[in-house]
Amino acid sequence: MLFLLFHVGDNIYALETSHVVEVIPIVILRKVNRAPDYMAGLFNYRGVIVPVLDLSYLIKGTPSRFYLSTRIIILNYPSGNKTVQHIGLIAEQVTETLNKPNSELVDLGIYVQEAPYLGEIMMDEKGMIQCIKLEQLLADSEKLFLLTGGI
Repeated sequence: MLFLLFHVGDNIYALETSHVVEVIPIVILRKVNRAPDYMAGLFNYRGVIVPVLDLSYLIKGTPSRFYLSTRIIILNYPSGNKTVQHIGLIAEQVTETLNKPNSELVDLGIYVQEAPYLGEIMMDEKGMIQCIKLEQLLADSEKLFLLTGGI
């Protein structure tokens, strides 16, 4: 499997690339008043308004730092009604990919109820890399808010 790597603090995370549409530089976002703190804002992506979430805020509780390597990852996010919608994820140090077979992913059996999107771990010369389960990234109430035109 091919993974897109990014950092949150000192930790490395990976997104499986099958849902990745494009990786773009940071753009000016329109803030959404009274939205959850991890909601960075909205922007026009090829004529479609796309919600953008801050992965650092979602995972660690602190906003992403804006480096030259901070990017917005555009994804096809599978919504519950068998449709797909674009969402954007702000991530730091989005500079490389990693190809690893499924057999190298290790399920530690640790489940954090507040972070069900934290998945398996893989080892690399960079250290431990934790996979993000895209389908678990948003709770049902958040999907309803973000993916059904609730913004």
